[in-house]
Amino acid sequence: MTTPLQPAAPPRTSRALSGIQPTGRFHWGNYFGAIRQYIDLQPGGGHQAADEAYYFIADLHALTTVRDPARLRALVHAAAVDLVALGLDPERAVLFVQSDVPEVTELTWLLMTVCPMGLLERCHAYKDKKTRGLPADAGLFTYPVLMAADILAYDATVVPVGEDQVQHIEVCRDLAGTFNHLYGEVFTLPRPRLVEGGAKVPGTDGQKMSKSYENTIEVFEDLAAQKKKIMRITTDSRPMEEPKAPDDDHLYQLYALLAPEADRLRMAELYRRGGFGYGEVKKALVEAAAAFFADARARRAELESDPARIEAILAAGAAKARAKARAVLDRARRACGLDRSAPAVASGKGKP
Repeated sequence: MTTPLQPAAPPRTSRALSGIQPTGRFHWGNYFGAIRQYIDLQPGGGHQAADEAYYFIADLHALTTVRDPARLRALVHAAAVDLVALGLDPERAVLFVQSDVPEVTELTWLLMTVCPMGLLERCHAYKDKKTRGLPADAGLFTYPVLMAADILAYDATVVPVGEDQVQHIEVCRDLAGTFNHLYGEVFTLPRPRLVEGGAKVPGTDGQKMSKSYENTIEVFEDLAAQKKKIMRITTDSRPMEEPKAPDDDHLYQLYALLAPEADRLRMAELYRRGGFGYGEVKKALVEAAAAFFADARARRAELESDPARIEAILAAGAAKARAKARAVLDRARRACGLDRSAPAVASGKGKP
């Protein structure tokens, strides 16, 4: 007697899922735009915390830009160390490397078979490269499908994202909905959770902080190098005496992210009063940054001295992630007919 296909059970718990690419060392934009929310969402992280949390280092996605094997391996290791040092707790969240869960790549193919070309052609990352006349390979074109598999493989219910990634969650929901329509209720449909306050971290030139703009300040770079970079931040040419609106100034915006509330309020008042120099603000920013990340720097130094510990954390996380992904993949395989142990009786779904 065969067991009938079991649909995806309605989620009884909230499960957060997100990934971060190891395409360079993490900068302040990565921390305030994503990593801080990962920490808040892990169980025990506060009133908005999820019941479960899965976070992965997206090395498969990184292959579209990082083509040096040794560099990729080093960046993956550094990303794991940085995440744990910054507060991601492997006792409360599942931390793993994307490629250590091969079930996700098979699930990607299942989703590709129900994915319209037009859906991918409308995705902004692909469109942006085409508009700028840059080469776009099939990896970039199908990036949203792999991202959908990353999410659906773990029955994720909430995905913390920035505004620029919401479209990819919509693609994920479209693909899951199409698959469910054809084959039954297989996948849990996730919802995006925008970064609280829509955190947009300005870079050293005032634009959004991004590796592609070469305007980043890394979280764990050498303090002397970091100070030099901060002291060179671009500012306007308004006279010192002129009062300034603090929220309109990218130097103040950076300071406000890092300084204690009382210091932030004093700095805001200084801006409104006028009669100060930007060098004064830059020195305050140097001190605020050093204090804000001091504990994380100490944890990172300890973790770096014990690389086996990081590998053990990633191995344990991969084992948990694979178990969950295997169950979801088996459910999908059985639904669409790839499991030959299932009854060979047409269900009325998925007929040609």
